Amino acid sequence: MSKKRRRKRNRRPNLPVETRTSPKAKSAPQSLPGVGDFSPDYTYVLEDLKRIGFLAGTFIALLIVLSFFLR
Repeated sequence: MSKKRRRKRNRRPNLPVETRTSPKAKSAPQSLPGVGDFSPDYTYVLEDLKRIGFLAGTFIALLIVLSFFLR
């Protein structure tokens, strides 16, 4: 097998420290509007989960009953 050739990357010159870092002014954290009054209502999700659980249980019970009759 032939040797793999590697590309030589161009080296970037080192920048002086003063140009690399720029001082950022720290400001006071701003509160987001409407964060405190968020209260979602998930009652419809619970109803759907109960329905899915009931259907899954019914199908499993039906499969068990059918397994006795189809033997």
